[in-house]
Order: sequence, then structure tokens, then C-alpha cells
Amino acid sequence: MKILGISAFYHDSAAALIDNGEIVAAAQEERFTRKKHDPGFPSEAVKFCLEYGGLTLNELDAIVFYDKPLLKFERLLETYYAFAPKGVRSFLTAMPVWIKEKMFLKRLINEELVKLGYDKKKKVKLLFPEHHLSHAASAYYPSPYEKSAILTIDGVGEWATASICLGEGKDISILKELRFPHSLGLLYSAFTYFLGFRVNSGEYKLMGLAPYGNPTSPDIKKYEDIILKDLIELKEDGSVWLNQDYFDYATGLKMVNEDKWEALFGFKTRRPEDALEPVHCNLGLAIQNITEEAVIRMAKEAKRLTGADYLCMAGGVALNCVSNGKLQKANIFKDIFIQPAAGDAGGALGAAQAAYHIFFGQERNITWKADAMRGSYLGPTFSDLDVALTAKKYKAVYTHYENFKDLAGDAAKLLSEGNVVGWIQGRMEFGPRALGGRSILGDPRNAEMQKKLNLKIKYRESFRPFAPSVLAEDCAEYFDYDGISPYMLLVHPVAEGRRKPVPANYGAMDLREKLYFERSDLPSITHIDYSARIQTVHKETNPRYYELIDSFKALTGYAVIVNTSFNVRGEPIVCTPNDAYRCFMRTEMDYLVVGNFIFDKKQQPEWLEKDNWKEEFVLD
Repeated sequence: MKILGISAFYHDSAAALIDNGEIVAAAQEERFTRKKHDPGFPSEAVKFCLEYGGLTLNELDAIVFYDKPLLKFERLLETYYAFAPKGVRSFLTAMPVWIKEKMFLKRLINEELVKLGYDKKKKVKLLFPEHHLSHAASAYYPSPYEKSAILTIDGVGEWATASICLGEGKDISILKELRFPHSLGLLYSAFTYFLGFRVNSGEYKLMGLAPYGNPTSPDIKKYEDIILKDLIELKEDGSVWLNQDYFDYATGLKMVNEDKWEALFGFKTRRPEDALEPVHCNLGLAIQNITEEAVIRMAKEAKRLTGADYLCMAGGVALNCVSNGKLQKANIFKDIFIQPAAGDAGGALGAAQAAYHIFFGQERNITWKADAMRGSYLGPTFSDLDVALTAKKYKAVYTHYENFKDLAGDAAKLLSEGNVVGWIQGRMEFGPRALGGRSILGDPRNAEMQKKLNLKIKYRESFRPFAPSVLAEDCAEYFDYDGISPYMLLVHPVAEGRRKPVPANYGAMDLREKLYFERSDLPSITHIDYSARIQTVHKETNPRYYELIDSFKALTGYAVIVNTSFNVRGEPIVCTPNDAYRCFMRTEMDYLVVGNFIFDKKQQPEWLEKDNWKEEFVLD
């Protein structure tokens, strides 16, 4: 039974293909179109999945869309009715699009599929599970658990903004939902907006900014009290009630009522390129603290309702890896599995899996040890010929290796000498994290590496932290964590013995002074609060990346390297060797490794393309 899942028309469009329940391929549309968070119909992702599976659309048993558009339209109409006459401008903006396109989404999907060779006479089933069921399915079915609680938290689907489910065997039962306009995800996005970052894109920046808040400052408690008194009510079960007098997302054209928020917190809405002040950092820490508390309460409620030993998570809030780390430390469950593509892209995979197990009633047979996501390496791959043709196109100079072990040794040496290395190997990752398939790498011992990567390679805000990739068996040597974290979705502290004490006046330092203080013997991956967003690397799922880090360990004694996604600010992660070479030449990266090829920047011909990536990509 072959099923194609699709998510589209909001943000992070994607496609996923399963065959008899096994995940064959999955990818986001942005990687092909080069438009970050591309919301359009995922034509290129669909073509890739079908090609990888050796199928046409007409050979599928079902095509599954990740939510119910008519239910979403119902929510829109009821919301405008409830808030009327407020929201007229927003209503007049939204309605023409809904009536022209989204009301007739089934027809629109069919039209797009016909362009890809679909024959409507074949009458392949077109199914529409609910949004949060798609999220729940994406987390539970690839997990290793026969029975688990499932927690999904995001902005909003149709009506639900969070759900607690029970997964048992092939079935998922929805036990409890939080409904629009009350939403933990939208609350976090409102603070993302107020603090100067893009909604549906910059939430992870807010998470990275929060540790720069001063936990000893009275501002933290003051801001938390304001949030809990004026903006929200946080219930015992983790649900939130949001005071709509302060929010505009329900019927307005922006997230918050800026005048009221500015009066409440005592400072102006920050604009994207404004300087970051202590008040911004402190407010960021306050909302992160409240979000963590809400998630932990929801998890406790999930435990109470299900009695399950294990928890699965999905939805955009499940990408808050600081919260995930705290939840894991709370030991409410024996273990947690988080879908690596936890946002809307992962809904495509969940929709296909929900159809297979729930609509078609197919049994769930767990044949995997860790999970069924294959390390999340589910996207396109390339051959030596693809790399050679890219090199020929740009008259690029390279060294080709017959023996990959030799290449790994040389690449490790380049890293140890302070070089920044682009690293492209095997299948592209599915989800927002680069996991050693499409990564930029550096030496974590190098105190200047974070600054160099942020300012000269990624061209992004200097405060942004970088993640460590560590050999799975060596994780506990460097971090206060002895489990696995293959998808870079957990934050845990750097091991006590590796830390350097902070000066007495540390809390009073400004952001820049804090940023460049060396906090451990791994300064480039140790965040300001001594934490790190860990990726454990496993020989079974990524043998080449494992070989590189193992070579680095043999050379330096350290089984850790810096890993960040292969892109510049505002650009989707690179997909092809061509994407990689262009990004390599337009930044101050030192070396590029693609498959069995190494490109040295100093040997490359002059880059004659004078295009400006800052104009090509919308800065996020």
C-alpha cells in the first residue's frame, strides 16, 4: 500500500511517501524552490518522492492532505462573527483568498496533481485527516513505543492548538484539546513578534536569546507576573487562556496590540535590526520560563490521562529544545520521542501514516530499535557524477578521493586547524535541523568559531548559538546527559568538569561581553547558560559523519564538532551540490566537502556572479 502525504498552503510545504507503512522519502518544498518556508503546493517535493519510490501518482492507493480546510474555514468565520465588528480589514483581506482558493482546496489539489501526470479517472483516494491528528501520527507511528501518550502543541490547526492523545497499537485516541484562540504556540509567537523576530520563522531565535536574560534580575519575576496577570491564565493541566484584549492574531493583521504591550512592559516593540537590550533578553527569558512550565504541566496531564510510560511529541512548540530538555529532566515519562520534522512539514508524513493505520486499518509492526525515521535522512542524494558536473559547470578545482577514510582524515585535520568546512553527504535531512547531511562544520575548541560562523559565514545575529555533534557513545563525557539525541531536539548542560567559572560581575555584563566570555573548553558550542543543543551521531544512520568525527577525535582527543545548517541567513538549507557550491563561493567558508570531493576556496576561480544573496533571500 503506497500513500503520499502532502502539507501545503500555510508554511513549510512538504511531501512524504510511505510504502506498506515504511517511510520511503520526505522533503520540504523550500529545498527545491529556494524560497524559505515555501507555502505553495509542493510539486517538486512530490516529484522527488515519487521518483525515489519508483512510482507515478496513478499507482498510489491514497493521497492525503494534512488538515481539513473546511473545518479551518468554519473556525475563521466563527471567529470573525464572535469578534465583530472588530476585524473588518482582516476579514476583507482573508475572505477573497478563501472563497477563490481555499474553499475549493480539493479542486486546487487535483489541478496541481494533474500537472504532475495524475489521471483523475484513476480515482485515487484523496483524504483529509485533522491537523493535530497528522501531528500526533507523525510522532507516534515512527516511535519505538507500543503504547504512549502523545502531546501536540502548535499555533493552530483547524480549531485545536494543542492535543493530548493515546497511541496504542495501530490506533490513536484524542483525549483532550485546547482550542483557538487560546494557544501556547501563538503566545510564544506573539513574544517573537514583540521582540523583533519574524513569526513562524524566528521563534528559535527567541529561544536562543532567552538565556541572555539575567536570571537574578527582578525584571524576570516582574515580567512573569505581568504575563500571568494581564496576558494569560495558566491552568493546572497546562492549558492557557489568552486575554484577547492584548492580541490581534484572531481578527487583526498582526500578532499583538502594540500600544497595550508597550504600556504593559514599559518599552517599544523591537524592530528586526534594532539593538538587543537587557529588557529584550529578560522578557525573552520570562516567556521561555512560562512556556517550559506550561509544557511540563501538559505532559503531567498526559501522564495522568493515559498512564503511559512513554511520550511522543510533535507540533511547532516541540521544536523548543530547551523546553524538551527540561521536560526530559523532569522524569515524568521513562523516555520521549520527538518527531524531527515537528512543524507543518512533518504533517505530510503524519497524514500519510494516519491514513495507513487509521483509515485503512493496517497493523503497526515495530521492526526498528530507536525509531523509524532513518536518522531523518529522507531527502534527495547525489552521485560522484553530479558533483563532477557541478565542478565542470563552475570550472571548480577539487581533489577527489578514492578512499573515504582518507578524506575524513584530511577533513578532520582542516577542522582542527580552524577552518570552516561545508559538508554535503548522502540524503538530505527532513525537518529544520542539519544533521550532518547538509551542514557547515567547525572546531568547538576554537573560541573565535562562533563569532566567525555567525558574522562571516551565516551573516546572522552574533548571539545565535551553535550545536555540537558528538559521537553517541562519548556524549556523557562532554554533557550532563547519557542518552541519545539524534535529531538535535534536546538541550542539556555541558559537563561540570568542562566549565570555566564566570566573573562576579557576569550578571551585569551586556550581551556582547557575555557572548565572548569563554565558558568551557568547548567555547563555540557552550551557550551562555552552560547549555548545548546536542546531536548524538550514530554509525548506523550516518556512517560518513561518524567517520569524520571519529577521525577528529583520533587527531585532537575530542569527539565533538560544531554543526550548523548549510545556508546563509534567510536561505533554505542547501539541497544539491550546485546549491552548496554557490553558497560556498558567496561566503567566507574555507573548504567544501561534497561526497568524495574536497574544494579549497583558495584554489577556486574568481566568483563572477555578482548577485547579492541579501536581496535574493528574505532575511528571517
